[in-house]
Amino acid sequence: MGDGPALVERIAERRAGVGDPRALVGELRRTLVLVPFDRGGLWTAEFGGVRWVCGFTDEAALTRFAEERAVVEGAGAAARSWEYAVFRGARLLDEVIPAMGVPAGVAVNVADPDGSMLFPPVVGIVPDAVAVDADVPGAGQQR
Repeated sequence: MGDGPALVERIAERRAGVGDPRALVGELRRTLVLVPFDRGGLWTAEFGGVRWVCGFTDEAALTRFAEERAVVEGAGAAARSWEYAVFRGARLLDEVIPAMGVPAGVAVNVADPDGSMLFPPVVGIVPDAVAVDADVPGAGQQR
């Protein structure tokens, strides 16, 4: 069973330009991901025409996010209680993302500049039915 530290290690490998991207996606699929709630729903952010579900590999990564939010929102953000749901990465990719009804992906550890990773809504990451590149010839193939 994959865990947060293993995913963080795979992210570091990819950021260093080594490692297999498919192994990184596989590790996300096996990992338990913490997704905070915001106004009754999962915490998401809009960027580049994609709705990103913000997920964290452990409570420490979520705490770093809360501290960053405190800078933006004021001191109360860090002090507030952060409720979250725990999803296996595969469930996020295969069930939650398709149910959103818009192009959506997963943003992991967004408050960690050297340890964050985006998993966009493309073939090989999300189901083909919701992948934005599903109609593109050669989509999802290694180059």
